[in-house]
Amino acid sequence: MFQGATELTLDAKGRLAVPTRHRDNLLAGGSAVVLTAHPDGCVLLYPRLAWEPIGARVQSLSSFNEQARWWQRLLVGFAEEIELDAQGRILVSPALRRFANLQKNVMLVGQGSHFEIWDGLAWDEKLAKAMSQASTSPPPGTDNFSL
Repeated sequence: MFQGATELTLDAKGRLAVPTRHRDNLLAGGSAVVLTAHPDGCVLLYPRLAWEPIGARVQSLSSFNEQARWWQRLLVGFAEEIELDAQGRILVSPALRRFANLQKNVMLVGQGSHFEIWDGLAWDEKLAKAMSQASTSPPPGTDNFSL
């Protein structure tokens, strides 16, 4: 399970060092990971085996539905299978960096089965907005939820 939020730095070539504690789980069952775009404006990082059923499901959506086509364009169109280099880095393509406006400082945010990669400033803005709404607009199904 991928959890936690980690501040990382993209180097000048667009490489991102994956924290050592996550490398084995990311590469379980293969030597590659998948990066793709998310409609919220971040980049998703999946173990390849976890991505396969998601990619297949998105590809199976009807191409006659405009919203489905855009999901396919984002999730499948931007999907890239990447191998970690000897230093445990992944290369984030220029297209994905441009899509998510990734600058030097980024956040790697665990989401259980995968990670989100956010531009640091965009993450700060999204987090501030979420925090301001957290107590007044809890998600559906959390009425009896307690921390």
